[in-house]
Amino acid sequence: MSDLFKISAMTRLRNYFLTGFIVCAPLAITAYIAWSFIGWVDSWVKPYIPATYNPDNYLSVRVPGFGLIVALVLITLIGFLTANIIGRSIISIGERVLDRMPLVRGIYRALKQIFETVLSNKNEMFRTVGLVEYPRKGVWSLVFVAGEKRTEINEKLDEDDEDPLMAVFMPCTPNPTTGFLMYVRKSEIVVLDMSIEDGAKLIVSAGLVAPEIKSKIKSGKIAPAIETIGNPAIAEAGQPARSKRTASSRPNR
Repeated sequence: MSDLFKISAMTRLRNYFLTGFIVCAPLAITAYIAWSFIGWVDSWVKPYIPATYNPDNYLSVRVPGFGLIVALVLITLIGFLTANIIGRSIISIGERVLDRMPLVRGIYRALKQIFETVLSNKNEMFRTVGLVEYPRKGVWSLVFVAGEKRTEINEKLDEDDEDPLMAVFMPCTPNPTTGFLMYVRKSEIVVLDMSIEDGAKLIVSAGLVAPEIKSKIKSGKIAPAIETIGNPAIAEAGQPARSKRTASSRPNR
């Protein structure tokens, strides 16, 4: 009886520890990342702040985040100045100077296009999460599907306008910022109902944190939550619809 009581007490203590760890670990990691980011920005901005305006010279302790506030104000001010004619003229002159530098201009143009796509043009961002058969048939990989946009690749490789190539990004686990860019036929992409954020969580956690299933209710029946972009029309009445479609089951083109 005493041994059973010891085992039960140890089990409860272990469960308490795991519960506390699950609660504290995300908070601690988030606080560490935020504090590190604030310190990184301060280390870049504060050396350029005049000593008269730097509160660290008047207080006995450092003021964390002051450099971040100054950076935010300066970035907003630059955006305000860029919105008028004078600011655009200055930016244009600076870009022309960069265009004369062979190595720098390529880096600048690439970074500018990336930031403009991510921050300004929301229509060009990834819209949905999907699945493609990779690296072989029967093995599915999670991808982020970009919107349909005609490019030179489509002009060269598309054989049928009804089944064009679409750009998909297959991120790597556990770092979703790296991966492979692939062009896949529209009919071979299986679209999921999960959001981009849920897909990123699934990749970062290596499949441990999966989003809840969003079932679609139709006529009292639960329809599959996965559908194919190039799905044909719904099966005729009286014919059972296939619940699963894979690229390997489709006829060869």
